[in-house]
Amino acid sequence: MRFGIIGAGPIGSIISKKLVKNGHNVKIADARGIERLEGKEFDGTPVHVEDAITNIEVLIISLPLKALPSIKNIIDQVGEEVIIVDTSNYYPYRDGKIEEIENGMVESVWVSNQLVRPIIKAFNNILAYTLENEGTSEETIGRIAMAVAGNDQTQKQVVMDVVNELGFDAVDSGSLSDSWRQQPGTPAYCTELTKDELTKALKKANKENAPLLRDKVMERFAELLAEKKEVEFSHRDIVNLNREIYNS
Repeated sequence: MRFGIIGAGPIGSIISKKLVKNGHNVKIADARGIERLEGKEFDGTPVHVEDAITNIEVLIISLPLKALPSIKNIIDQVGEEVIIVDTSNYYPYRDGKIEEIENGMVESVWVSNQLVRPIIKAFNNILAYTLENEGTSEETIGRIAMAVAGNDQTQKQVVMDVVNELGFDAVDSGSLSDSWRQQPGTPAYCTELTKDELTKALKKANKENAPLLRDKVMERFAELLAEKKEVEFSHRDIVNLNREIYNS
């Protein structure tokens, strides 16, 4: 398949490597300019953002949520047949407070409104380390799963097939309006669950509590940093803390 990726941060770069390894054609761009790709580790062809959206079947946008409105003019030029995948998550400390989301709008619904395009939500409820190192074959017992949400079932299935190919079980988490169940603060978010576990976690999610638990995790990390100068959190530390607080 032919993929375009906008964003060469950890998630975008890892996806590029996995797709190229599996034989896909990948173009990758930085929304701020091609020179921003220098020194970054990714696979695929580095291109200007205008070129990342041409002659592709799937466009993966892996940018901080606050940056998404800035690429609307680019998305306006994307072919209607192209599947657009959003990997973003909302963190007020980084993105600034967005009134609509603070008032209850689902994050990816806000993104879709900003871009004026239907999108598929995927690759957001998994840590970069997990994405890079924990993918396994389909027959693996305890295989980690990822949630995929969207309104177009055909497009969603294409993305779920890609998730499976990259080493993870895919769970259909419903419509885009249901994607709050995989947002930060929910039991499904970055907790490394199997398909059955993730399915149950999505059902267990509490929309009202999610922002409170999201912020509680960030506060806990800040407390741990204050207690131990230069402390480094391992991947397992992060997963365990997420599991502890998001299931509380």
